[in-house]
Amino acid sequence: MGCLKKVTLLLFVGMGVYTAISEGAERDPLQPRVPAEQRPAAKALKNPYAATPENIAKGRALYHGKGTCFTCHGNEGKGDGLAAPGFDPSPRDFSNDAFHKAKTDGELFWVIKHGSPGTAMMPMVGSVITDEEGWLVLLYERSLRKSAK
Repeated sequence: MGCLKKVTLLLFVGMGVYTAISEGAERDPLQPRVPAEQRPAAKALKNPYAATPENIAKGRALYHGKGTCFTCHGNEGKGDGLAAPGFDPSPRDFSNDAFHKAKTDGELFWVIKHGSPGTAMMPMVGSVITDEEGWLVLLYERSLRKSAK
């Protein structure tokens, strides 16, 4: 395990340990996380990768490995990872169909790249994963929705 990955994992787990008072429910999963002035540009972003089984598998490997997404979002993307207790709001539930229907790929990628203001979601692209890897993780997150199964 690389040093940056260890530090990131410890940061996530540490945040969960020090803020664990009560598990915060995901407040309004349809609430935008992209600031209003940046939303049009974010919505216009298009995923350069097709949702092929191969690309989804690459995204899965990143989600469960280098990206450490499972730490907060859980193994099945339900927002119930080991670091999730105490986060208020809780991490996004990627099995929620309504959430996926309301969000463009660009909006979701913006959050992966810049973090989510008012939440524990930190910027991942540029610190832990690359832009390309962020788009692949997004494909995997989309595959976790109930209607995709």
